[in-house]
Amino acid sequence: MTSDVKVYRNVCPRNCYNTCAMLSHVVNGKLLKVEGDPSHGYSQGRLCAKGYAYTSYVYSSERLRYPLKQYPRGSGNWVRITWEEALNLISAKLLDLNHRYGSNRSLAYNKCSGNVGILHYATEGMFNSFGSHTKLRGNPCMSAGMDAVTYSSGGGKSPDPEAMSNSKLIVIWGANPAWTAIHQLKFINQARDKGAVLVVIDPVYTATAATADYYIQIRPGTDGLLALGIAKVLVEGGRYDSSFVEEHVVGWDSFESYLTEKVSLEEVQSITGVAKNVVELLADLYFRNDPAASWCGFGLQRYQNGGQNVRAIYALSALTGNVGKAGGDFYYFHPATDFFPLNLLNYQGPNDGQVTRTIDINYFPSQALSLVDPPVKFLWIAGRNPLSQDQEVQDWTKLLKELEMVVTVDLFMTKTAEVSDIVLPATSQFEDLDINVSYWHHWAALNQKAIEPYYETKSDLEIAQQLTRKLNELQPGFSNFPSERSAEEWVESEFTPEILELYGLSSWRELEKAPAKLRIGNKPWLDFKTDTGKFEIFSKDAKEDRLPALPRFWAGSSDPSFPLRLLTPQNITGIHSQNWLLEWIGPDERRNDVTMNPFDAVLRKVQDGDEVRIYNAQGSVTRKARLNQEVLPGIVIIYQGGKEPVNSLLSGLSADMGKKYSGSEGAALYNAFVEVEKIVRSQI
Repeated sequence: MTSDVKVYRNVCPRNCYNTCAMLSHVVNGKLLKVEGDPSHGYSQGRLCAKGYAYTSYVYSSERLRYPLKQYPRGSGNWVRITWEEALNLISAKLLDLNHRYGSNRSLAYNKCSGNVGILHYATEGMFNSFGSHTKLRGNPCMSAGMDAVTYSSGGGKSPDPEAMSNSKLIVIWGANPAWTAIHQLKFINQARDKGAVLVVIDPVYTATAATADYYIQIRPGTDGLLALGIAKVLVEGGRYDSSFVEEHVVGWDSFESYLTEKVSLEEVQSITGVAKNVVELLADLYFRNDPAASWCGFGLQRYQNGGQNVRAIYALSALTGNVGKAGGDFYYFHPATDFFPLNLLNYQGPNDGQVTRTIDINYFPSQALSLVDPPVKFLWIAGRNPLSQDQEVQDWTKLLKELEMVVTVDLFMTKTAEVSDIVLPATSQFEDLDINVSYWHHWAALNQKAIEPYYETKSDLEIAQQLTRKLNELQPGFSNFPSERSAEEWVESEFTPEILELYGLSSWRELEKAPAKLRIGNKPWLDFKTDTGKFEIFSKDAKEDRLPALPRFWAGSSDPSFPLRLLTPQNITGIHSQNWLLEWIGPDERRNDVTMNPFDAVLRKVQDGDEVRIYNAQGSVTRKARLNQEVLPGIVIIYQGGKEPVNSLLSGLSADMGKKYSGSEGAALYNAFVEVEKIVRSQI
């Protein structure tokens, strides 16, 4: 038996800015070590703690090994079954529902970004191949902001984050790269070494804020008003890029009038909590430092006014002439998968005379419960953990009672898997082939199969193919999803001549040697994808969609019965609900307390370390209180994930935008308000 080390190229496929390229070291078929790939121009050979811990992730004692069946649902009475049994049970239910209702519209799936590899679209492709069914629309993460970008510039190109190294001013609005995009710090620090100024605007004093030249603590959801206040100072002082505005902006006169007549710096100070002289300082920084980069995080568009927040900040980039400028520009989201054909989705199945129905991903249970003729009776869940992350927890409980079968595909026994009938064990990225691109940087990388699947785990593609074969065996022609096509053939099909040219490749096989970068360069671009071909501060499309044509501020709703706003950011050791079960996460990192300002605590007779109940009309959770003077009064912070997730407190409200990009409004996850009370032992 040889002990030679074999090295493979892999990619972290988690829902993360970085999409790090990795080198996996394998001896005798066992993954021994994971390190960063130095040939990747963005991650440059480095990983975060989660990346370096992938060996413990792959071989975790908590990982699912075999298909499991539970009866009754939620009882915990799990029985190991074979794949043949699992496929037979699932196929029998699918065919039964098809025969009962005369179509497959009673079949639904709920899938999102647990793994963002391109071949993981196999789940959607399999359901498409069934003909009419019930599918998802919308996006829980960033759709309000994407609409804001689309209304303003038409979407399309996104600046290269590596170009931030040439910025003179970097303003981070509501992002925390020290925890969530660690490789971007390299490029930020390169710019700072050359004299650039770093400003962080955030309600939370984050690890990134602690390193900034200026930290501006702002009240949640008021970023757009602050941007309008900065714009007002610049416009009234004549300190904006008039040449850019005259040549490339639509609606300037209307916007200028709005700023001068409707925006008051006194109101900006009162609402945002940012003093008038600080607003003037920020305007001066934008004026004196060229180029200036504005990075808009996802959090500030998770309010009822989220789209308007993003539009206002984007407009600020335009009036300072930074849009399309190398080293400047506006950073939000890079829709890299939009470049690819996504051929797995192309198999639309038999025409049964029915129309495929759609359900908003952010309101999945309530909308599923409302469907009739036929009702939703089967649910397939993959790449998601909705019982830990989604709104409408009470409606999820109701829906589960109505469903005849729930199948979850995952690597771990999540809260959602716990209430499923059948759980199918999924491979990690080290156990299958895939292609990965980023929603932030411009690199594509190959994810090679480095080791054999862990016990009886299977990839989404293999599961879709095996289920397709079983269905067609029982009822010929039920699905036209290609059941014999290899992963290599699917990868080959994604690299069309256009894609190869974009990445400067002659074959996708070149990615076996090194990742490749989009060849769109850092040159300024002004070919906006709007109808006018210009940057639209006044958006006719927005007006037609019954939205304000100009970026405007409105505060959104609140609830005086629950005076504390709940913010639910990411934990440094996890991504949403992922990683909480891993052994390498120690008790300090696993602890998920509620952090609040001492002033709010005194009013509630809460001391540091007290056990408290956080509650509202939707639900309640218990935590230990941690008092921190750096948290704004009126705010409490609880990280996502954990054994008692915080999603039971979410409001169920929508953001103002999102339909244009994803088909549904975004989720106003930060429009959640709660009360906190100390738990007395007799209450427990």
